[in-house]
Amino acid sequence: MEKEIREKGFSGFSGNQLKIFAIIAMTMDHLASTIWPGYGKEWWLLCIHLIGRLAAPTMWFMVAEGYHYTRNFRKYLQRLFIFAVLAHFAYNFCFGISPIPFRGSVLNQTSVIWPLFLAAIGLYIYDDEKRSFPLKNWQKTAILLVLCLLAFPSDWSCFPVLCTLHIYQNRGNLRKQVLGMVAYISMYVIVWCLCIDVVYGLIQFGIIIVWPFMHFYNGTRGKARWMKWFFYVFYVGHLVLCGILRLILHSNVTTIVGG
Repeated sequence: MEKEIREKGFSGFSGNQLKIFAIIAMTMDHLASTIWPGYGKEWWLLCIHLIGRLAAPTMWFMVAEGYHYTRNFRKYLQRLFIFAVLAHFAYNFCFGISPIPFRGSVLNQTSVIWPLFLAAIGLYIYDDEKRSFPLKNWQKTAILLVLCLLAFPSDWSCFPVLCTLHIYQNRGNLRKQVLGMVAYISMYVIVWCLCIDVVYGLIQFGIIIVWPFMHFYNGTRGKARWMKWFFYVFYVGHLVLCGILRLILHSNVTTIVGG
């Protein structure tokens, strides 16, 4: 396959290009939730939300890659934490959710950046080479459970933690990475179907569309170094703009479950 790609002059997707694809999918998804709140069943709206499923697994994949290549894990973790705090207020404003957690629900209480921050900690805990202190297996498992509990109220719940760790532990085995994510997300689908909406629960399986994008990932970051900041800034900024649009179109209405 790699030989065929080279012969056709296609060098694959860089990490920056994958982030652009994720940004486009994410923006479409959030705009759809803002303009058409609730869980409409029109085919074109379902298609938009299905495309939006590309964003989250791309984020998980890029955090695993970012952790692998970072030269300064502390700064990487600090960046995730800072934007997790900023994104909390932007995310809740976007969807009309109180910034004070658990006022109306235990679901969707903060953005996906928070569990991505926790996922990075999980990667470090399970990385015996980078970690500067010893841990036994039961201690790793206990810490992972705590990280999952902390991530549970977030967008995508604890699954960014579990999926990112699974992706990292199976680097080089794309089939196992993707099928493992789908297996984990099966539990998320069950929660969606029981607590929110069956159709939109099943749509969560759409994360599998990340497979060809991961397949053509060429292992490079890309030339634009500013992209590592642009993604986070765009994430916060587009949520704020969607929040303003929500107020203009619907007044102070909550557009997803969580408020």
